[in-house]
Amino acid sequence: MSVSTFTITSTVATHPTFPYEEMKNAILGKKYELGLAFIGTKRARTLNTLYRQKTYVPNVLSFPLDDAHGEIYICPEVSYPEAKKFNLSHEGYIAYLFIHGLLHLKGHDHSDTMDALEQQYLKRFNVA
Repeated sequence: MSVSTFTITSTVATHPTFPYEEMKNAILGKKYELGLAFIGTKRARTLNTLYRQKTYVPNVLSFPLDDAHGEIYICPEVSYPEAKKFNLSHEGYIAYLFIHGLLHLKGHDHSDTMDALEQQYLKRFNVA
């Protein structure tokens, strides 16, 4: 019997479907246990304030719990208006944010290396 190492929850009406588990496995490995949650602005702000001492509503938050477990929270309401700036569809930008969060969980900080990896994974998973 196979145990899933990936769960998706949503407290918002809709969220795009992508091969999230395949993306997770490609970046973090099959054994890494990850929770992905699509959340509204209130919860996003609360998490950002509580854990990062920042008061704005973020588009994505990633929290490493330990070396083999983590959580990613994406706020579509904040993300959708930003998509155009990145030349991506709403759904494509959500996938980009997921990849961005995965790379943070992998240990990457914002850098040219991280940017290059994001582009590599966007191409690999045909995100537009």
